Amino acid sequence: MDVPELTADEIQARVLYRDGLMLVIDKPAGLPVHRGPKGGANLESSFDALRFGLPRPPVLAHRLDRDTSGCLVLGRHRKATASLGLLFKHGRISKTYWAVVEGGPVDGEGTIDMPLGRLNAERGWWQKPDSEGQAAVTNWKVLGRGGGVSWLALEPVTGRTHQLRVHAAAMGWPIVGDNIYGNGPRFGEPRLHLHSREIGIPISRNKEPVRVVAPAPGHMHERLRACGWQGD
Repeated sequence: MDVPELTADEIQARVLYRDGLMLVIDKPAGLPVHRGPKGGANLESSFDALRFGLPRPPVLAHRLDRDTSGCLVLGRHRKATASLGLLFKHGRISKTYWAVVEGGPVDGEGTIDMPLGRLNAERGWWQKPDSEGQAAVTNWKVLGRGGGVSWLALEPVTGRTHQLRVHAAAMGWPIVGDNIYGNGPRFGEPRLHLHSREIGIPISRNKEPVRVVAPAPGHMHERLRACGWQGD
């Protein structure tokens, strides 16, 4: 299920927003943002096509999991990247994810306040609920239900690794296709139904935050429609 590297035309077609400071691109599911220790396709390898006249390619201001799609922010030069990094670090950037989960919550909305810690040394980034771990808070709202699944809007208040995936699974409604914390297959369909839908970036003090929305990826359409999504 790995996705090949994007050509210059393909990654340019995924630019959702561009100004002198930053880019927001629509990351495809299945493509890691960084080159792994074993090499392989990655998103960064295509960044040279996103210079748009500047001397250097843009740099990641944050990251998304390989199997998560949607809004990804890049800084276009060193000063902008540093400013964006501080905004992410201090929780100034608003993020809304769409997820399709198995079953779903009973209530219509709520908050998950559940600290997370590393699962173990061998599993690297994998996380688990841990009362002694780092604070992790997620707001959620049901947008639709149907076909045994629910369509949720998830807003991470904190930015822990795999936070949304662990929180959803721990609540008893794992994200469809999650092959670490849920019931997703190791290979094949369904792939992870988690999408960075909207991001709000207060990059300029005197202006309203820049708000960018990424279209729902094709692999989520069927289940989103089962939950009442109208295709917008």
